[in-house]
Amino acid sequence: MRVAVVGHVEWIEFIRVDRVPARGEIVHARDAWAEAAGGGAVAAVQLARLAGECSLFTAVGDDELGRRIAPELEGMGVRVHAAVRDEPQRRGFTFIDADGERTITVIGERLGPLRSDDLPWQELEAADAVYFVSGDAAAVVAARAAKVLVATARSLTALEESDVLLDALVRSGSDEGERYRPGDLDPRPRLEVATAGDQGGTYVFAGAEPRHYDAVAVPGTPSDSYGAGDSFAAGLTYGLGAGDTVEAALALGARLGAEALARPGAHGPSTSAR
Repeated sequence: MRVAVVGHVEWIEFIRVDRVPARGEIVHARDAWAEAAGGGAVAAVQLARLAGECSLFTAVGDDELGRRIAPELEGMGVRVHAAVRDEPQRRGFTFIDADGERTITVIGERLGPLRSDDLPWQELEAADAVYFVSGDAAAVVAARAAKVLVATARSLTALEESDVLLDALVRSGSDEGERYRPGDLDPRPRLEVATAGDQGGTYVFAGAEPRHYDAVAVPGTPSDSYGAGDSFAAGLTYGLGAGDTVEAALALGARLGAEALARPGAHGPSTSAR
């Protein structure tokens, strides 16, 4: 399997607290760490664990944090193709409360890759599956050269401008930042998936009635919800690229999403195997 992700990376500091502080309040952290995270990084690491390796097309800032991203991700099986922007690396802070909910503050603009960046875009022509997280419309067109293209509704504007046919569009059924209505994309994706956490989710083939898929139980003690959605999308992307049925690909995505809930932060220990 040749897999790739087109998307952004954020340097995130994770802070575990009993609860998110109220206005003017001081709270004490129970744990803290930092890692290369964001949708592109989460999905690329998950796909690398499934396929043995994954290419990530991204952009990073020209500063110390930006220079830390490639070595960290490459240590987890990700081949990083990064354009360097003349601006600071996007970073952020994530509070994780006692219930495992994450509250995120990001600093700086999202650094998605552009088709005009000097990256080996031709490699995508040989990819079995690509997950598109962020970038410009021309980058979506480049990603469409893969056998299977899955995208997140977070980048709806770029998807609209690209006019490409997606094999699957993934979104959170409850996140306002991922709102999508049938007709927003032309052509309409072959498959539309809306996740609903521990309720599973729904999937729709173009022109058909919605169907339900089941969630997977969290394997162990829940840690936090960071990266669960992009882990789900990575599993779906891999399954479709491998030629699995839609139902089997959704089940793989649901399993990876559940595993994400049991690990700390973006990546945690390498526990995923197909």
